[in-house]
Amino acid sequence: MSPSLPLVTTAERRHRLGRRHRLAPSAHAATVAQAADAVVALHATDAATVFLSARARLTEGGGPAAVEQALYEDVSLVRLLSMRNTLFAVSTELAPYVDASTARGIAVKERRTFLKHLDEDGQGLDAEWLARAEAAALDALDAGGPCTGSQLSAAVPALREKITIGRGKKYETETGVATRVIRLLAADGRIRRDRPRGSWTSSQFRWVHTEPWPPVPAAEARAEIARRWLHAYGPATEADLKWWTGWTLTDVRKALAVVGPDQVRLDDGSTALVSPGDTAPEPAPEPWAALLPGLDPSGMGWAGRGFQLDPAHRPALFDYAGNIGPTVWWNGEIVGGWAQRADGEIVWRMLADPGRAAEEAITAEAARLARWVGDARITPRFRTPLERELVA
Repeated sequence: MSPSLPLVTTAERRHRLGRRHRLAPSAHAATVAQAADAVVALHATDAATVFLSARARLTEGGGPAAVEQALYEDVSLVRLLSMRNTLFAVSTELAPYVDASTARGIAVKERRTFLKHLDEDGQGLDAEWLARAEAAALDALDAGGPCTGSQLSAAVPALREKITIGRGKKYETETGVATRVIRLLAADGRIRRDRPRGSWTSSQFRWVHTEPWPPVPAAEARAEIARRWLHAYGPATEADLKWWTGWTLTDVRKALAVVGPDQVRLDDGSTALVSPGDTAPEPAPEPWAALLPGLDPSGMGWAGRGFQLDPAHRPALFDYAGNIGPTVWWNGEIVGGWAQRADGEIVWRMLADPGRAAEEAITAEAARLARWVGDARITPRFRTPLERELVA
């Protein structure tokens, strides 16, 4: 490592997080799409995460209805199966690049796997049958408007077929095809998730017919994603980008070669990458507190999170699979966790002692969160030890 490389301290990395992730009040976004673009993509595996992650980055006002407007009326934000084979919500501006860089490859694998299952089942269902079933599903959506999966199955007889996976093996199981066909249509960008049944915390989505995203060369798309990710998450490493995207190491290196990042030094003596020319010290934002949901991008953006999280606190805040739970932040550092009890109360526990000012700011932020959530009840899909303790 060359001592001549610019130094980016841990404090500066936290300053960047507060400003670039739009968590400091002075950096809050005016729109939901801006909030998503600030972190490239919002995790969407848990329906509530999209709303709570957006809330933490938006100027006051609007409530959940503002996020619903972006998702279902303006369609400025869409959910795509993409990075790490995980559901994310991205702006429609960025969606073609996410689709070409990541989602296309997932769709191809999903279709190949399903066709293999059809062939192994031996009931004569094949690619031609699948094409007819998909066309019938799209026709049903055009005729009947937004439908849940069960409503679509009721309207399309082909979707009520069942196949046997692993016939003759210990893991043999019979399964319906509806979920698989709908998943393929969504992966191909021919349908999208619309307003769910129930409240904004529900994952029982309706589906609508839509047009596939315009084609973008895959290499160009990966370079654009890498450029945006590096601006939001840099300083970061090649390994961080590989983990976040799920791309091969070869694709990561090719994308970074196009971006041409600069190297910087970190406090621990290691090196990391930043966007070209992005080496100037980051001014400190005003003090800020945040209560972020499980799977929030600010906690899931790196493979290595030492600059924001004391390793001793990790067991309480992550589940067994490495998913982060609801967290309490003070000036770019994770200092605790939070949960919502059955009566709606927002409760939290500090795992560090950041001082009186931090506790007052966190108390005020918890009150704002409670007002925003209102009568809704939030149980993270991925439960962590601290979250479970807080609601017990």
